[in-house]
Amino acid sequence: MLFNLFYPLPWIPCQKFPFVAETGEVVALKRVRLDDELLPHGRSREALYTEEFLEFVLHDVLHSEKKLTLVFEHCDQDLKKYFDSLNGEIDADVVKSFMYQLLRGLEFCHSHNVLHRDLKPQNLLINKNGELKLADFGLARAFGIPVRCYSAEVVTLWYRPPDVLFGAKLYTTSIDCWSAGCIFAELANAGRPLFPGSDVDDQLKRIFKLLGTPTEDTWPGVTQLPDYKPFPLYHPTTSFAQVVPKLNIKGRDLLQRLLLCNPTQRMSAEDAMSHPYFIDLPVTIKNG
Repeated sequence: MLFNLFYPLPWIPCQKFPFVAETGEVVALKRVRLDDELLPHGRSREALYTEEFLEFVLHDVLHSEKKLTLVFEHCDQDLKKYFDSLNGEIDADVVKSFMYQLLRGLEFCHSHNVLHRDLKPQNLLINKNGELKLADFGLARAFGIPVRCYSAEVVTLWYRPPDVLFGAKLYTTSIDCWSAGCIFAELANAGRPLFPGSDVDDQLKRIFKLLGTPTEDTWPGVTQLPDYKPFPLYHPTTSFAQVVPKLNIKGRDLLQRLLLCNPTQRMSAEDAMSHPYFIDLPVTIKNG
């Protein structure tokens, strides 16, 4: 189930923990206190469910006047914890499977006019069957016509695209596709982040050293972004074969198409799913 309009979840005290249901299945319970004074004027409580329908499988909703209990599918770990268990090695087929599932989740969100805006390994859940699911839609927003301005204070720094780092407030699905590219490289490197910047300037410097410093020729309008500042004119000196040595040629091509500074040139999630990198992916994974 997916609502046509997306509502941000306001700050509400909540708890989330595993629980064994009567069926013997382990589920995750999220308990939310529904104090009327915490709800924005005119908002229905139904709107609070929206984030959770997008998060992962919602089995049931139990509610009273003051408390809401959401019953979810329980996932064993997130991608960050998965990385911590790898000891620096990851199977190439697992990388391909997880990346495809990430893109499929993004394509679903984008086709329903929802931007996630906070993709990172901690927000990707993995269950015991090796299924990857998008989680934590607390920063997600709807997009469409008319064009709306959004906050530039989104996306964890290491996964934030250069347009948002420069303060862009008009953005579309490209914001998530950049983050997916960063996660792709991290997957291929068994958990080593691609751009682990310490602040905004350091983040941009790391990006430009790999991809080259954008100019008005390569990215029309970049100098007009709210927080734009000149950087040294870096020219790429490192190949993607060095950055992600365990990715094959097709995988590196997909990565480069996702990691383009100019947001209008980034590959969409839908197009990325059709990239030749996934040509030998098992049909069972493609069909979900």
